[in-house]
Amino acid sequence: MNTLRLLLDTFWDESVWLPPNTTWEDLEPGPDKVVIYNDYRHLFYPLPLALVLIVLRHVLEKYWFAPFGKSIGIKNTRPKKAPNNPKLENAYQASSKLKHKQLLLRKDEICALAKQVDLSERQVERWWRLRRSQDKPSTLVKFCENCWRCSFYLYNFSYGMFILWEKTWLWDIDQCYIGYPHQGVTGDVWWYYMISSAFYWSLTISQFWDVKRKDFWQMFVHHIATIALLSFSWVCNLHRIGTLVLLTHDCADIFLEAAKATKYASYQKLCDFLFTIFTLLWIVTRNGIYPFYIIWSTSIRAPMLLPMFPAYYIFNSLLCLLLALHMVWTWLIVQVAYKSISAGQMEGDIRSSSSDISDSSHHSNHSTPNRVRSKKDA
Repeated sequence: MNTLRLLLDTFWDESVWLPPNTTWEDLEPGPDKVVIYNDYRHLFYPLPLALVLIVLRHVLEKYWFAPFGKSIGIKNTRPKKAPNNPKLENAYQASSKLKHKQLLLRKDEICALAKQVDLSERQVERWWRLRRSQDKPSTLVKFCENCWRCSFYLYNFSYGMFILWEKTWLWDIDQCYIGYPHQGVTGDVWWYYMISSAFYWSLTISQFWDVKRKDFWQMFVHHIATIALLSFSWVCNLHRIGTLVLLTHDCADIFLEAAKATKYASYQKLCDFLFTIFTLLWIVTRNGIYPFYIIWSTSIRAPMLLPMFPAYYIFNSLLCLLLALHMVWTWLIVQVAYKSISAGQMEGDIRSSSSDISDSSHHSNHSTPNRVRSKKDA
């Protein structure tokens, strides 16, 4: 017990987490304090809230998004199942565990399998294609997922803009540091933090059964980094800059999810229009406002206005990690935009597995058998 107490005291060392001459007692919430300080114990609230969001998503997808999708002609058909063949199934599972690129077979592998199961090479190839397709979700499932995310981002961005409109730090970012760490948290900001954290926890959990995409681990790192950022900023009372980061991130995502949903619904012109807005907003917010306003502020202005401490450098490093992910995704988005312009329309799902491209290609007048099979977003 003494060892655990020592470890906790070392981890929560005030010289690491707080500015000089500040103690945890100074920031302890209480009726005698002038402002309402953040309570670190509230970081547990997003976990049950995440389960609520998962249930809410299930209800909306089943009783609202799915019926709406069917009403506009989106089918819930699943690919034909591959015939039962234990040897081929074992080979498929082994290929999956080895993360064989796109689960494709080389010529020599096809020959070897054909001999083992006493089938022709063509039959083995056909079985393999059917087995790969079997794991793909239906277009309706992907449509519902995009509708849920679009709805949440629209709500969260609207709520964030509504509550921050009259906050001084939205218009003068220096107010994020002036008076720090004795900055109180209001009820509206508390809910903004809790619901946003809950959403990213729900994405982290549901990612393991959602539509599998090429950037699974990048998105996993993104979600964990975002949760860590929200937690760090909450514990260190840096919630003001945290709200600006949330607002900047939610804006473009609304149009991204809407573009993908309209793609699955075969509204190509609307999809192209929304994708254009998304691309412009992405570049402006995540490659303009985020690095040249927020990161510049946390890296240049903050050291001028308040004494630095180790936890702040960790917080700023996480912000830079998000920026690095933005740069990678921006390059991929530009590639998608270029190919879309060349083809005359947006092709496939920006952040997707090969299944998304295969499905969307059925709705395209420019489909080709050798189309590039995966795109990317953020």
